[in-house]
Amino acid sequence: MSLNIQFFTLAMMLLSGVGMGAAFDGYRVVSNRLRLGRLWIPVFDLLYWLAATVIVFRVLAASNEGELRMYVFVGLLLGIGCYFWLFSSAVIAFVVWLMDTLHRIWLLFLACLDWAVLKPVMLLYKLLRVIAGFILAFAILLFRIVIQLVKPFWLVLKWLLGPIWRPVVRKLGPVAGRLNLAGRWKGMTAALGARWKKWVRRSGDDGNSG
Repeated sequence: MSLNIQFFTLAMMLLSGVGMGAAFDGYRVVSNRLRLGRLWIPVFDLLYWLAATVIVFRVLAASNEGELRMYVFVGLLLGIGCYFWLFSSAVIAFVVWLMDTLHRIWLLFLACLDWAVLKPVMLLYKLLRVIAGFILAFAILLFRIVIQLVKPFWLVLKWLLGPIWRPVVRKLGPVAGRLNLAGRWKGMTAALGARWKKWVRRSGDDGNSG
């Protein structure tokens, strides 16, 4: 093997050692900031060393066709030592700054999402509930007005058809009593009225809280 290839391999191992040190510092800072559980730390340690081993051997295969010599290990140790002596503190500070910056960007994104999407959707939902309440109240009022307007005609029609429907009512009276139609009607109208009052009260509370 020529001397040039040996020096090239030594330089690549130095760079690989520096890269291993930088990756280890980055991994350590990220794991501490993310507060990984103790059960996950051995798993990620194993993944780190497997990835570092694969990368180093790929670099070695590209530089001297994968031949293991003493200067290969010397280059790795020198690269790791130089990194922790010269660059470790700077890399750690950069990784901490990068994570803080990404965290601020994420918080800004969540705030923009809240103001641009969530708040308008909630406001539209409350507005639709209020509009639906007004429409329902107007429909009930209109229904009552129609009932009051139709009541005189109904009384006249009832008086005209009295001789016809009274015998029918007498025959159907016992059947209606057994079915308790009047009681069921009163119960149904009372339940609908209670639900309407509860819905109106809830809409008022949402409007006050909004």
